[in-house]
Amino acid sequence: MTAPIDAAVAARALPLLDLTDLGDASTEASVASLCRDARAGAVAAVCVWPRFVPVCRRTLEGSPVRIATVVNFPEGGEDVEATVAETRATLRDGAQEIDLVLPYRALLRGDADTAQAMVAAVRAACGPACLKVILETGMLAEPGTVAAASRLALAAGADFIKTSTGKSPVSATPEAAETMLAAIRTSGRPAGLKVSGGLRSVADAATYLALADRLMGPGWASPTTMRLGASSLYGALKAAREAA
Repeated sequence: MTAPIDAAVAARALPLLDLTDLGDASTEASVASLCRDARAGAVAAVCVWPRFVPVCRRTLEGSPVRIATVVNFPEGGEDVEATVAETRATLRDGAQEIDLVLPYRALLRGDADTAQAMVAAVRAACGPACLKVILETGMLAEPGTVAAASRLALAAGADFIKTSTGKSPVSATPEAAETMLAAIRTSGRPAGLKVSGGLRSVADAATYLALADRLMGPGWASPTTMRLGASSLYGALKAAREAA
């Protein structure tokens, strides 16, 4: 892509970014730095481990950047009571968006009820907070299974469906995103897509923006309908914008 095209992609993608620090070496200092970048870049949200939500609340005070955190992460376990407790605790700490890992192994063994119960319980615990449900599409693998997981999460109240934790061998793919967008389009209710895992370049962002434009219409992608979750994409987008 040329510099003007890169800059145009960056201008669209930066406001959709969930700037993420879910590394094993995360610290209060690294999260505070992430929040400062988020302010400077005017991104949609930061996404951090639950224990760092209070740091984000302090560092982002007065900023429109939202605070997201993860629950049932990354394993996608089946303990509904523990996950609901985790959700409530992190909301009290200041989280505004909850990224919940679907119990995808239950779905794979044919136990859709367990997966549905988890999403519905966390939805109830979230109240007005935004709920994103991580499908872990690389583990679901088959398009039909990704579609079924998408429909389940949306029916149980997800505000967004999200591709991946970024911790599995296969993260986001255009094929999975296309299946998820199709499910959103036919769900009969407003919902968004979060693409997460493996996004590193302006070209990666362009791929998913083009996919959303084609399937949902050129005016659809906004912070309320589409997010790009990444830890390293911010630098590439910022450089492309500044090179224009």
